[in-house]
This record gives sequence, structure tokens and C-alpha cells, in this order.
Amino acid sequence: MSTVKFGIIGIGNMGSAHSKRFLNKELKDGELTAVCDLDPAKLDWAKETLGEGVKRYTDYHQLLDDHVCDVILIATPHYDHPVIAIEAFEKGYHVISEKPAGVYTKKVREMNAAAEKSGKVFAMMYNQRTNPTYQKVREIIKTGQLGEPKRLVWVITDWYRTQKYYDSGAWRATWEGEGGGVLLNQCPHQLDLWQWMFGMPKKISAKCAVGKYHNVEIEDDVTITAEYENGATATFITSTGEYPGCNHLIISGDRGIIVVDNGKKVTFTKLAIPEREFCYSSDKSFIPPEDVPRTEEVYEFDTYGTQHTGILQNFINHILYGEELMSLGYEGINGLTISNAAFLSDWTGEEITLPMDEDLFYELLQERIKNSKIKKEQKASVIVDVNGTYGHKE
Repeated sequence: MSTVKFGIIGIGNMGSAHSKRFLNKELKDGELTAVCDLDPAKLDWAKETLGEGVKRYTDYHQLLDDHVCDVILIATPHYDHPVIAIEAFEKGYHVISEKPAGVYTKKVREMNAAAEKSGKVFAMMYNQRTNPTYQKVREIIKTGQLGEPKRLVWVITDWYRTQKYYDSGAWRATWEGEGGGVLLNQCPHQLDLWQWMFGMPKKISAKCAVGKYHNVEIEDDVTITAEYENGATATFITSTGEYPGCNHLIISGDRGIIVVDNGKKVTFTKLAIPEREFCYSSDKSFIPPEDVPRTEEVYEFDTYGTQHTGILQNFINHILYGEELMSLGYEGINGLTISNAAFLSDWTGEEITLPMDEDLFYELLQERIKNSKIKKEQKASVIVDVNGTYGHKE
């Protein structure tokens, strides 16, 4: 194989953007050969923009049966990510999926099993892993420079959305159509980066405020607290209802502290002696900062990295040349576990210990889907069946 052929299922905002990367020849050794969408207008756009050489489908099952590509890129609404991926793996395709991995971990676990059984390449579109800022933070932590982790605090509230945004589609801001709000739509990248840099917690408590700032049935303001095996803690705060918002990350360990401002500047203050050692060896009660040997390293980046193009190129290079995969699809369950546990904590009023009760989460999610207020007259143009009916209109 000298060229990797892609088929994109779902050509809305993200799918159409991905298709343009192929059209603009941004991807070496990658070719777009097929697209699929329910909406005739989007297929008309594909015909006009991508040309007759790209096959067009309204039913993804037919696309899979025709085998006109090597890779399925999934860019549909959330519920269908694992449904489509499972069938694609069963029919011999490599798969790369948009975030999140799915809506509930129980289904994503099935997707991971199907991927493993198939032996095919599986990746998630976690494009923020290409950001040099977070790569540097991860390097500092994973190489032990920060020492024993103590605390992560991430306040990311620059996701401001108006009511018009939520009213722009029938599936948006509903349990039946989207499966969640700011945690499922805006923050999967940050939840992934949290666990990618700092690791997975063992206990989670959360408050997920529903419709605090908008006329929606899902969460638009969230505070998560978490605890780790070693006693470290994490706090994650996000909202789509604060303006101006901020993006401020602080990570501390017994060898120093990392402060990240707006995703571009990393300041690492490193202690010459571990804090725990200093605490019990010092003969002073109060320590002026100048008495503690330290160094300050500042890293400023003028780019957010290669983003989506970088993830796609890495995926192609992995298939053709064995390049290490940056964003393993199997890891998509990690960030989703954090958001599922946050929902479950809010719904039950209890602290959730991981691994969580996936059956209970699924049961409580189904109750919310049953009472969801998705606009029934628009159902035919969106994906609403949690069992997966993409490609079939009502």
C-alpha cells in the first residue's frame, strides 16, 4: 500500500473540514475516496466541492460494503461513534473517530474489544495532543521532574456559547441527541489531556448544573473534584456561560509547580530539594521564598501544534511506515470515564469510585433520554437512536 484511502461518515462541521484537508492536499499519502451523510444538501456540497471522484453515500452500511477505502473517519453525532466503529472493524477497516469516543463507557468498551479483535489501527481525533504546550507539561511530569504529583487545578471557562448556538440544531443540548453538554461537546480534549498528563483518578465527585445559563436540558456549568491513589487531588471547572472566560492550569508536585496560561505559556518552578524532604529537615517555621533554592523555566509557544492535520498525518504514517501513534483509540474511554463518573456523581449525590457502575450509569442515562425534549419534527435529519441508525431516516 502506498496511499491510504479514507471514507468520511458525517460531513457536518468537522467532517467537511477534514474533507478539505484532503482536497487541499495537506496530507501526504492520504486520499479521500468516499463521504456519507443523511442530508442531501451536504451531499450536494460534497459533489460541488470534492468532485465526482469522491463517492457519495446516504447509508454508511453501503459505504462499508463497497470497500472503496481503507480507513473510516467517523464525524457523526456522539452516540453513533462506537456503533459505526464496531461495524467498520468487523468489515476490516482501520478507524479514526472524532471525540468523544461515545456517550457511555459500556458501549465504548465494546468498541475497544472489536478493535482489538480486528487487529486494525484505531485512533481518536485528540488533536490537542499535538499542542507543544501540553506535550511539554506531560514531558515534565512523565520524566519525574515534577516529583510526586500533588494537585491539578484546571479552570477552563472560555467555551462561551449563546442560546442561538444551542438552538442551531435539533440534536444539540439534549440527552437524546447529544448525550451531554459541556463535558461531552466542548471538554473531551481537556479531559483527555488531564488523564494523559496527570493520570486517571480513583474517586470522583461532581456538580453538573443543568441549564444554569441557557435554556437547555444538559449541563452547562461543571465542577469536578477527584482523588488519586497517592492522595493527590484534581479540580476541573468548566462552563459555557461565563464571559470572558479563562484557561488556567496549575499542576504541583513535591519538586515544584507548573502554571499554564491560555494554552501557550508554561512556567515550571523547580525546587532543588523535594518539598517533603525540606519540610521535615528545616529548622525554620516560616520559609521566605528566597531561602528555598529553585529555578524557573519558562516555555512560550507561538503555535497550537499541527492539530487535526497532525493527527491524520500521524495515522497515515503509522499505517504505512510504523510511526508511533499519537492518539490511541483505546484511550478514548479514559476521558469519557471521567465525564460519565461526574454525571453519575451528580445524579446520585455520591462520590464515585472507579471503576464505576456502568450499568447504573446506562440506566440513569436512559431515563434522561426517555424524557429528552429533542424537537421531534427535526428527528429525521439527526442521529437519535442510541442503538445506531445512521443512514436510515424515520
